[in-house]
Amino acid sequence: MAAIPTAAEEDAKRPSRERDTLVGERTRLINRLKAALARNGIRGFSPTRRKAAALLATLRTPEGEPLGRHILGEMRRDLERLALIEQQLREIAAQGAERLTRAAAGQPDAPSDAMFCTLARVYGLGVDTADLLTSEVLARNLRDERAVARYGALTGSPDESGKRCREKGLARAGNLRVRNAMLQLAWRLRHFQKECALVQWYEASCARMAGKPAMRKVLIVALARKLLIALWRFATKGVVPQGLILRPAA
Repeated sequence: MAAIPTAAEEDAKRPSRERDTLVGERTRLINRLKAALARNGIRGFSPTRRKAAALLATLRTPEGEPLGRHILGEMRRDLERLALIEQQLREIAAQGAERLTRAAAGQPDAPSDAMFCTLARVYGLGVDTADLLTSEVLARNLRDERAVARYGALTGSPDESGKRCREKGLARAGNLRVRNAMLQLAWRLRHFQKECALVQWYEASCARMAGKPAMRKVLIVALARKLLIALWRFATKGVVPQGLILRPAA
């Protein structure tokens, strides 16, 4: 039977999903601005710098000519959109920080805020990632570790028929937002949580397979799956993974 989320649970997913949309739109605008400059032979100019709009008029092509008025107008409008997106991202970040403050003060807006506050204590795991994991997977009533890994789209998809048995890669079912977030988190925690037992398991496994560099991608998926299960235990049962560094409780 499908577990239909409540209206409050569905509403709690909106900030993290909106942030993903805005980050994708920001990347698209930055790439379009850089491509427009590259077509005119201009490189090294960053559209994200504070005074980028004011510096457009000073740009010159390799022949010493200024940019055309149409491309300048297009780039100014793109920079205005970029500035608006940055402002909206700051508003979402402020909203998450305010939610964390209220939860730490004992005034949560929702029952899942306790999990959100717990995850935010993990060193190297930001507020945005904690919000995404809480709203997308940890707040759901999943029965065991297998269900958590399957919902996070971090399990395999074996193809078995008679004597044939082969692995077809990661399963297509599950929450792709959770998978992408956990893969990024796994790479990130390798630098921030070097004393964690799971990270040390990954490094030891990579050392054993030094002659197979392609196995690093397979192992990082395994690390992401183990981390997701460990964070689920930490948020729901209070079991701290061995060696995990936590920020002091507020």
